[in-house]
Amino acid sequence: MKITVLVVDDEPLARRAIVRQLDNDPDIELLGECGDGASAVKAIRQHSPDLVFLDVQMPALTGIDVVAAIGVDRMPAIVFVTAYEQYAVKAFEANAIDYLVKPFSRERLAHTLSRAKGRLAERPHHDELSSNRILQALDALRQRDQYVERLPVRTDEHIAFVGVDDIVWIKASGNVVLLHLADRVHELRETMTSLATRLDPRHFARIHRSAIINVRRVQAIHPWFNGHHVVTMDTGQKLRMSRYQHEAFLRLVSARDTKTES
Repeated sequence: MKITVLVVDDEPLARRAIVRQLDNDPDIELLGECGDGASAVKAIRQHSPDLVFLDVQMPALTGIDVVAAIGVDRMPAIVFVTAYEQYAVKAFEANAIDYLVKPFSRERLAHTLSRAKGRLAERPHHDELSSNRILQALDALRQRDQYVERLPVRTDEHIAFVGVDDIVWIKASGNVVLLHLADRVHELRETMTSLATRLDPRHFARIHRSAIINVRRVQAIHPWFNGHHVVTMDTGQKLRMSRYQHEAFLRLVSARDTKTES
């Protein structure tokens, strides 16, 4: 009997990579693919697949939201797909949940699919152990104690990783952010609010609704007018600080004083 599979990912390239390999597997019956969380919830409820390849980070409705909407007890077996390695390794390996980290190779996908088949053969029906493991993985995903250290950015057809320490400042631009490094700029498809929750607040401060700065890259802070200040970064870039960001301003001054004393 074939394993029915649904592929959910908001990135067409990632979906195609998974679908292409599934199409060549005689044990798999592909039920369809979804590009967002809302359509995924609808498709899972309608088709009840045996296995779902589920992207963790999607706009509007995330993979975590999809699981919450369906309910852990009614959720099919899951292979989580993520671009963030720190989510996958610590959240999934510790709880025996299958995962794929983008960008993944054909060999890695084949290995993951083999593991998923093995789990389904051992436990063809959703059991309490599987539910507990999913809950543990989701709880680990929600932990914010460990902030992101690298961010995946697309360069041509490849994915590169930018260390957050190398970021000078970040600019909001609609539903994407621009990561300004010393010598280049990368676009990241994520909102400023979402990214801010994943950055260590000891090192990054939001000085304006459209700007986050790396505190360690601040060179000087100068008063401007009407209660505003101008922050000069070590690259020479000058950024206006909102007069409402008093807390960020005080923390910046404190951080610089501590650095000077040391």
